[in-house]
Amino acid sequence: MLPTTAALDGETDLKTRIIPSICANLSPEQLGKIKGVAECPNPDNNIRRFDANMHLFPPITDNEKCPLTISNTLLQSCYLRFTEWACGVAVYTGNETKSGMSRGTAEPKLTSADSMIDKLTVAIFVFQIVAVLVLGFAGNIWKDSHGRKQWYLMYPSEGPWYEFLVIPLRFELLCSIMIPISIKVTLDLAKSVYAKFIDCDDQMFDWETSTPAHSANTAISEDLGQVEYILSDKTGTLTENKMIFRRCCISDTLYGDNNGDALKDVGLLNAVSSNDPDVVKFLMVMALCNTVVPIKRQVYDLLLEEKAIMNAIAMCDLFVPYTFHNFSNDGTISYKAQSQDEEALVNAASKLNMVLTSKDSSSAEICFNGSKFYYELLDVLEFTSDRKRMSIVVKESGSGKFLLLSKGADEAIFPRSCPGQEIKTYQEAVEMYSHLGLRTLCLGWRDLEECEYKEWSKKFQDASCSLDNRENKIAEVCHSLEKDIHILGITAIEDRLQDGVPETIKLLRNAGINVWMLTGDKQNTAIQIGLLCNLITPESNGQLLSINGKTEDDILRSLDRALVVMKTTPERKDLAFVLDGCALEIILKRSVESFTRLAMMSTTAICCRMTPLQKAQLVGILKSSGSLTLAIGDGGNDVRMIQEANVGVGISGREGLQAARAADYSIGKFKFLKRLILVHGRYSYNRTAFISQYSFYKSLLICFIQILFSFSSGLSGTSLFNSISLMAYNVFYTSLPVMTIIFDKDISETTVLQYPQILLYSQAGRLLNPSTFAGWFGRSLYHALVVFLITVHAYADEKSDMEELSMVALSGCIWLQAFVVTLDTNSFTYPQIIFVWGNFVAFYVINLILSVVPSLQMHNVMLRLCNQPSYWITMALIVTVGMGPVLALRYLRKVFQPSAIDVLQQIEQTNRHIETSRNMESSSRTYLDHLLTDLRRNKGSIHQPLLSESLACSR
Repeated sequence: MLPTTAALDGETDLKTRIIPSICANLSPEQLGKIKGVAECPNPDNNIRRFDANMHLFPPITDNEKCPLTISNTLLQSCYLRFTEWACGVAVYTGNETKSGMSRGTAEPKLTSADSMIDKLTVAIFVFQIVAVLVLGFAGNIWKDSHGRKQWYLMYPSEGPWYEFLVIPLRFELLCSIMIPISIKVTLDLAKSVYAKFIDCDDQMFDWETSTPAHSANTAISEDLGQVEYILSDKTGTLTENKMIFRRCCISDTLYGDNNGDALKDVGLLNAVSSNDPDVVKFLMVMALCNTVVPIKRQVYDLLLEEKAIMNAIAMCDLFVPYTFHNFSNDGTISYKAQSQDEEALVNAASKLNMVLTSKDSSSAEICFNGSKFYYELLDVLEFTSDRKRMSIVVKESGSGKFLLLSKGADEAIFPRSCPGQEIKTYQEAVEMYSHLGLRTLCLGWRDLEECEYKEWSKKFQDASCSLDNRENKIAEVCHSLEKDIHILGITAIEDRLQDGVPETIKLLRNAGINVWMLTGDKQNTAIQIGLLCNLITPESNGQLLSINGKTEDDILRSLDRALVVMKTTPERKDLAFVLDGCALEIILKRSVESFTRLAMMSTTAICCRMTPLQKAQLVGILKSSGSLTLAIGDGGNDVRMIQEANVGVGISGREGLQAARAADYSIGKFKFLKRLILVHGRYSYNRTAFISQYSFYKSLLICFIQILFSFSSGLSGTSLFNSISLMAYNVFYTSLPVMTIIFDKDISETTVLQYPQILLYSQAGRLLNPSTFAGWFGRSLYHALVVFLITVHAYADEKSDMEELSMVALSGCIWLQAFVVTLDTNSFTYPQIIFVWGNFVAFYVINLILSVVPSLQMHNVMLRLCNQPSYWITMALIVTVGMGPVLALRYLRKVFQPSAIDVLQQIEQTNRHIETSRNMESSSRTYLDHLLTDLRRNKGSIHQPLLSESLACSR
């Protein structure tokens, strides 16, 4: 059977599901008469594992026990392809299925900006409570000392017991809008627009695979602009995951060293043609020890009857291709595999005349130099991340010999080699290939005695039928057979870097982001890839600290030495460290604090031989230290890391869509990460910082005016504004203008990508923090004083009622906020003009309409005001006094103490495009360099010199 599991794990390739061996020869008639028992474990959500047993009662079988695995299981949400019918037993239903138990609500992620907004909200709430208590207490004192003496206030001589609460409650109502309830709605709307910008970015569209960028989580866009650590997988993320067989070492002979391609090596070709025994064994292991499915195209001639095809599939007598629409009758064979490494090895063996022609669950056929060889596949010792190797037991049809064929990582195979076999040459080959950045596998072979195999097979069957701790028991049994292996040779496979990876990593590191590579490959391979992709620098400019050792104490001592070097090395030196999974396991048990300090001091790390759990643990360590992390990967083994990080990015690669579906963002290539962070992330943070603080500003402005008015009304808690004006102020008059910031760009995308160091402003939270909020708080208080004092003094001698005074103050607020948004906007678009000034005009249109409604308190108010020259003079005075000092301070700061953003804005204004600015004064370049260097130094991290390779710019 061939189900697709795309709905579960995102993998589009068809999976092979086979019927249990005990049912292999049952006819359709016997299926209706089966009686038996299925022993299943408790329901769980692991879609990769199913450990169960099945008993069939006589007369079908003699109560024989048969193990069931995930290969015998169809999961809910799978779809069968090219299968006419299937007969099975439902073992889990409803919410107890693996799909049902995998459902659940993902834990919401709180961004750094949201966390800061929550803290500011708490601070404003405390301020509000204090203000209400103080004003309420003062109001009661004024009422008792002065208010009761004023006959027109008509205070009774004695009131009810709760009278002392009336004035504080009035002030609570007046100050209730001090915390803007609409801020969450406004931010959610803005964040959804940020996500659409990512989805519609043509420059992040992968034309090779027709894959657009996608934002699955619309709530964390601003966190992209504050990322401090990027933890990246290697295979398929930094590399193409297109494996090419390049070199090999067989019987102490190296092939492919001269031309870089072993398949064209004359020595190897001659050994193949002469049937060299060691080469033949080596190629046979390459062809057989795998999970590859051979596809004979001529078998699926479209002239074959559909029923014959379906019957063949149902009986699992042969493997079928993934699609039927492009087959020919040329007799060629293609291969499909779950591992790109395996596919590369089988294809290489095929090109060297060792062709895997057919394979099913019990047998395989190989054609070599015109001769056919048949093998019975007895047992498969599957690969796991703990074992790091795979083996199969086969029986030669002609000789009846039992063979163990193994392949795996060198550290998993070399310790199990034959006693006395010289493996130094193979070890040197592994080191050499690793330095070349090639992925290595060690191949081995062992002859088995029939009695030895049968005794082992019984143990393997018992372990496979165990319902308790089956995986560990199978591993122990496999370990007992995988010994005294004769090493045949080493394979070396190339996995090329993706286009644009070195440039992207260099750009991200210049932006102050620490980039780590987490991989399952060997240390030397990982280091070589790190050098090629600019992750680490050569020894002349950098230093790579290795954390390793033969014992736990040695590893801990190397960790302490690395910490000492980090602390004593000058900042200009680019330091990085490398460690493997074994060392990390020891460190996490005995010295997490020291490792955390090391992680905080290092800009780069290479972590090799990592398991999926260890990848997630590293992300957790960095998160626990307060750093904002981004994890990026392309495979199912990266899902835990992606979900653990503050921001998860998945690459839609050759390993399926598991990572992309589990991530907050998905992209087609690693190179698009620079735009995702530097462009979309930075703009999102800047916009969110303004929108959130402006929302507080406009609410505080109206509250402060109410409080100031209370000092003129005997601290009675009387509202200056009517309910309609207050509602319209928050819903209509001030909501649309702030949304124009969604389209704002302080500097162009080109400038951001040329000067990535500018990201440090958002990384350090320079635009949204208590100090910037204090500035907005002070601005709202100053503007409230300006509006209230000018309004009161301008209309002190006018015969005006309360409604006119209220409308003048409200108009002053609207004028000020229109200029605040306009002057804080760096770029202008038609939507911005419409939202800001169109909303400004709408304010007058709405109030003029309300003025002609006789039943409203605002009847004729705006009409009278618009006909008064004093009203327009008052508005002009409010804007001048309110915005004049703000503009003056901003001008003085830009002239005498400009920021790096100010300098880049001036460059853009002068030259329009940063690339064409070739005549920038040397002093301007030096000053910009100085600003960004200080910014990095204040960030508290070790960084490289800034703008060392920037283009010469003119001002």
